[in-house]
Amino acid sequence: MKIHNFNPGPAVLPPEALRLAQEEWSDFAGTGMSVMEVSHRSPACQELFTETEQLLRQLLGVPDGYHVLFLQGGASLQFGMVPMNFLGEGKSADYILTGSWSQKALKEARIVGEARVAATTEEDNFRRLPKPAEIKLDPGAAYVHITSNNTIVGTQHHYWPETGEIPLIADMSSDILGRQFDVSKFGLVYAGAQKNLGPAGVTTVIIRDDMLERCPDGLPSMLDYRTHAKAGSLYNTPPVWCVYMMRNVLLWLKSIGGLREIEQRNRAKARLVYRCVDRYPKMFIGHAEPGSRSVMNITFRLPTEELEQAFLEKAKTEGLIGLKGHRSVGGCRASLYSALPLESAQVLAAFMEEFATSHG
Repeated sequence: MKIHNFNPGPAVLPPEALRLAQEEWSDFAGTGMSVMEVSHRSPACQELFTETEQLLRQLLGVPDGYHVLFLQGGASLQFGMVPMNFLGEGKSADYILTGSWSQKALKEARIVGEARVAATTEEDNFRRLPKPAEIKLDPGAAYVHITSNNTIVGTQHHYWPETGEIPLIADMSSDILGRQFDVSKFGLVYAGAQKNLGPAGVTTVIIRDDMLERCPDGLPSMLDYRTHAKAGSLYNTPPVWCVYMMRNVLLWLKSIGGLREIEQRNRAKARLVYRCVDRYPKMFIGHAEPGSRSVMNITFRLPTEELEQAFLEKAKTEGLIGLKGHRSVGGCRASLYSALPLESAQVLAAFMEEFATSHG
C-alpha cells in the first residue's frame, strides 16, 4: 500500500533527496566515509556548508548584506535567542499573536525583557489573522515578531506588516521554501527544518548584517548570533547530517524550477482539499476563515468525535497518514508541505468526498 504522508513535522521528504542520500550513504564526496563520519573541519564538510548556503541564497533570493546560519535547537531556541540578542535593558518588543507558537515566542521574550502584544486574534480562537488596521505598533520597539504560518490552527500571513524602521522578525518554520517572499523586508528570519527544509535537527537563520551590530556583549557564546556568523556556522560540531539532507532537498527544489514552481504546486494541492471542505461544510468544518487560510496546513473538524475517529481510522487503512490534529486542539489537519506530491492531495480529496457522501 502506498503511503501518503500528511504528518506536520517531521514531514515528508522528496524521494530524490532520499535516493541521493542512499547513493552517497557510505561514500560522501569521494571521502570513502559517510557524511555522518567526516570531520566538520574537513574541506568536504566545509564545502557542503558552503554549497547548502549558496543554494538557499539562490532559491530565496537572499540579497547581499545578510548572513545565513545553520544552528540547532529548533524554533523553540530562537524564541529565547531573539530577545537575548535584541531586547536589551530599557527596550521593548512587539509581538503579533496568531496562534500557539507566537504565544510561546512571547512567553520566552518576557523572560528576557519587556514585550507587548501589538495585535492578537485570540478572542476569535485564532481563526483569522489581524487586519493591518488592528496592529498597533510601538514606534520605539526593538523589533516586531510574527509567525508566518500557524500549523496548529491553519492560518498564514498573506501580507507582511508594515513596520517602517522597526526590524521585522519572522518564525517561518512551517512555510519557508513553500512560496516566494521578499527577504529584504525582514531583519531576521528563522525556521526549523522539519517541514520544508529537511529533517529535524537544524535551524536556518537569515540575519541582516546591521542586526548583528545590535547584539550585546556578554552573551553566552552559543547564544550570540555573532559567534555563528564569524565561524560560518562551524563554531561547534554542527548537525552535519541534517545540513547534508537540506542540501539534497534544495538541489531537488532547484531542479524543478525553484520557488515559483513549488508555490504553484502547493496552491494546487491546497485548492483540492479546501474544495472538499467548502463543498461539504456540514461534514468538514474548517477552522480558518477563508481570507486567512494556510496553504501548508488545512485544519478542520467533523460534526462529532465519533465521526472524526472513524474518518481518521478509515484514512489510515487507505494509506493516508498523519491527519490527526494537534493534541492541543484535536480535530483533523492535512499538512501539504512542498515535498508532498499532488497525487497525495488528490487521493485525500477523493477520500474526503467519498466519506462525506457515505456518512452524510
